[in-house]
Amino acid sequence: MADFLNLSAAVSELSEKVLELVDDGLPTPIVLIDGRAGSGKSTLAAMLQNQLFKDGESLPRLIHMDDLYEGWDGLQAGVDYLQRLILNPVAGRKKASWQEFDWSAGMRVRWREFEGQTPLIVEGCGALSRLSGEVAHLRVWVEADADVRFQRWVEREGSDENFGRWAAQEVEFYARERSPELADVTVAN
Repeated sequence: MADFLNLSAAVSELSEKVLELVDDGLPTPIVLIDGRAGSGKSTLAAMLQNQLFKDGESLPRLIHMDDLYEGWDGLQAGVDYLQRLILNPVAGRKKASWQEFDWSAGMRVRWREFEGQTPLIVEGCGALSRLSGEVAHLRVWVEADADVRFQRWVEREGSDENFGRWAAQEVEFYARERSPELADVTVAN
C-alpha cells in the first residue's frame, strides 16, 4: 500500500530515500513518476531533481516520457522504447542510448546517452508499468482531480484537441498495468 503525501512532503521523502540508496552503494537509483496527464508529474520530477542536486553530489538525470512517445497515439510505443533502450541497459549497468521524438517533425531526432553514476528520474504517463516497476527503486503515482488535470492540459496545449484520444490510451494502459497499485508513494496534487 502506497503512502499518500502532498507535493512538498513527497519531494523531501523521495530525496531522502534516493540519497539513502546512494549511501548504501547504489550508484544509479531509478525513480519512476507516473500519473494521468496534467496530474503534476513534471512539477514533482523537477522539484525532486533540484532537491537531490541541492542535497546530493550530482545532478540527477531527468527523462520526460514526452520525449519518448511517438506522437499523440504513441503512449505504448514510448513505454516500450523506455524499457528497451533506457531502463534495461541502466538496470544492467550499461550505457543507455536513445533518440528523442520531435513532435513537429514526427520522427526521432537527437541522440541522448546516459551512463549512470547518478540517480535517474523518469516522469510521464506510462513510466510505471509492471515491467518497469521491476527495475525501479522508487515508484511514484501522482493523483489530481480530473477537472484540475483537464484545465492544466488546456493551459499547456492551448486547446483540448487531443485530450480525448490521449485519455483513452491512458485508460487502457492503466487498466492493464494497474500502475497506481504498483506505487510505493502516492502524491496528492
